[in-house]
Amino acid sequence: MRAEVDSSTSGRQFKILQNVPLAPFTTLGVGGPAQWFATAWTEDQVGEAAQFASSRGLRLFVLGGGSNLLVSDAGFSGLVLRIAMDGMVFHAASKFAKVLVDVAAGENWDAFVQSAVERDLAGIECLAGIPGTVGGTPVQNVGAYGQEVSQAIRRVRCFDLTTGSFVEMENAACAFAYRTSLFNTSEHGRYIVTNVQFELQEHGSPNLTYADLQRRFVKSLPSLTETADAVRTIRRGKGMVVDPAEQDSRSAGSFFKNPIVERSILKQVAEAAGLDTFAVPHWPMGASCIKLPAAWLLERAGFERGYSLGNAGISSKHTLALINRGGATESNIAQLRDRIIAGVRDRFGVQLEQEPVNVR
Repeated sequence: MRAEVDSSTSGRQFKILQNVPLAPFTTLGVGGPAQWFATAWTEDQVGEAAQFASSRGLRLFVLGGGSNLLVSDAGFSGLVLRIAMDGMVFHAASKFAKVLVDVAAGENWDAFVQSAVERDLAGIECLAGIPGTVGGTPVQNVGAYGQEVSQAIRRVRCFDLTTGSFVEMENAACAFAYRTSLFNTSEHGRYIVTNVQFELQEHGSPNLTYADLQRRFVKSLPSLTETADAVRTIRRGKGMVVDPAEQDSRSAGSFFKNPIVERSILKQVAEAAGLDTFAVPHWPMGASCIKLPAAWLLERAGFERGYSLGNAGISSKHTLALINRGGATESNIAQLRDRIIAGVRDRFGVQLEQEPVNVR
């Protein structure tokens, strides 16, 4: 590896390197090298990296915590820019007990959640234990246990690769929907998130809509900290908290989205499962659509916890987590993914969609 650019900003050296392995930067632990690789500690360095890529006609991929990626065995031909900007600023509460928090994109997400609940700020307590960095959360509209990050986001600050300038986008402009946003759909690849402003409720009550949380707190209302700790415990029991010593956590989280289908599909799924329609778990999504649990579909198509295909497998703790059992490649994971998608489609006529981002 050699340095192509070498500058220093705020005491942190900025280098653009060649042929850097990407697998160590991901929780799944697979994938080849980046042709070029840089870490940005400041917004100025984001602009510098963008200029480097533009001047050489290189594709640019933004890397956060690497918890939602499937990197090709061939790696990435272009510049991978790792966002490492840190810092959190908690502003004074407004008269409505709303607290604005500015968080740099490179901050660890779970550390931010913990800082919020310790200050008795509600709005993200059920998103505890999710790996990755703050900058990735608006892109995927991260959600779990009854909350979505979009419910707490006020605005997102980004570098616009099209104009070469910074912009601030209000919540409505981000086009948030289930596991999607403007950043990974209509304007995919255009913006680099550098800071996110959250609006949290001071002394707010925890969100206990998720059944597992309700069962844990039948007799008393938990604090926000207790709620976040309970969520982490639930996630840990499913192998969904990153632990280097835990094989089941060597994953990219939930690998498949819960499919949203026309309501008429429910009868088709029920018949394939040999059940009445009321026995098929589902959630209404507007007047004409429903959301089906992907884990339920996998299990009834024969893909249960512990299922393996060579060095790739399904977690022994969580049906939706595809894991690297040790020495797996991206192609191994992809083969297992494709087998599952085909199996569910053949059994139920439902097409599963991959949640992790392909990097190739």
